[in-house]
Amino acid sequence: MVRSSPELEPAAIRAAHALIDPVFTGSPQFVHEGLSARLGVPVIVKVETVNPIGCFKGRGAWVVIKGLVADGEIGPDRGVVCASAGNFGQGVAYAARASGVPSVVFASTKANRAKIARMRSLGAEVVEIGDDFDDARGASEAHARDHDATLLVDGDDPRISTGAGTLALEVTDAVAAGALPSPVVASIPVGNGALINGVGAWLKAATPGCRVVGVQAEGAPAMTLSWRAGKPIDTDAATTFADGIASRVAIPLAVELMAGRVDDMVTVSEDQLRFAQEELTAALGITVEGAAAASWAGLLSGPRPGGPALIVITGSNV
Repeated sequence: MVRSSPELEPAAIRAAHALIDPVFTGSPQFVHEGLSARLGVPVIVKVETVNPIGCFKGRGAWVVIKGLVADGEIGPDRGVVCASAGNFGQGVAYAARASGVPSVVFASTKANRAKIARMRSLGAEVVEIGDDFDDARGASEAHARDHDATLLVDGDDPRISTGAGTLALEVTDAVAAGALPSPVVASIPVGNGALINGVGAWLKAATPGCRVVGVQAEGAPAMTLSWRAGKPIDTDAATTFADGIASRVAIPLAVELMAGRVDDMVTVSEDQLRFAQEELTAALGITVEGAAAASWAGLLSGPRPGGPALIVITGSNV
């Protein structure tokens, strides 16, 4: 059964697209001839790296921060706190700065140094703590309680998925205009589930025949295990170089929202991720981070689709 969520209705996603800072929307999308020849079907590439933070997270972060400001939850005197491996934190920092809201981002001591530097340059206070993302997330929860700040958990507020879903809207609008073929499968990297829930919500409404397939690293399969079981299942570790999808704690609401919006979940090895990253980098001539490579790795790992396939290059922050 599909978990109802007003934020994931088509009208809400369409409205969010009009709200988001234009620097994050209208990203490149095209059929890549080389990748298409490799897969045997048209491969639609959606590139979410040509923006101020080099990833797709700006869409959802903008929607949720503007929503929290409108609700009076945050403002100049009440900041926002989150945990991030780096990309979500950049999105939050960018949107918070634009809204005049203080932001504090918790990241692990092993987080990507370039992402840490970028979050600070965007105005966030960055606290480095713990050995992995979920350690940092626990610290962010304690900080929010102790400092009367609003805690924002990626995947736990449907408005983040609303913003993420706008990238799928752009694809189907191009299909309607005759600029792209209609995908029969969308291969989506999954960390905390915000992206796939937004993409799945839009595609199930706009192109019901399109299968939405999530891809995770074999060493970080919490959301895959959770989707299969229909309940949150955490893992003891998240062992993958793809830091953007390295989460060992499942988000309960995100797991609920996956029902009816996600058709399958698959996992890929580190070797498959690295091969896909190298192949995409060579084919596209752009930097592709490990998490973004999951989209292509997932397609290569299974049976070839029977028609056009959509991949999303979610980030370039390596």
